[in-house]
Amino acid sequence: MKTRHFNALVAVALFGSLSACSLIQPVQPWEKGNLAKPEMIFDEDTLDAAFVEHTYSSKEAAFGGAGVGGGGCGCN
Repeated sequence: MKTRHFNALVAVALFGSLSACSLIQPVQPWEKGNLAKPEMIFDEDTLDAAFVEHTYSSKEAAFGGAGVGGGGCGCN
């Protein structure tokens, strides 16, 4: 009986959170200016980012050391 109430509570919470996601409105055109500022860019200098990634993956002994599973042995 306790698990039935718990399952119902989880279902109501899931439904509530999913219905709250439908209320999110897209970014308006006048709000996009804040997102286009230079401070919001992840990698400002792409050449420097490529160099750092190359150095990092060389030291890690694995290709694509950032965000890729597995080590230098080839196993995942």
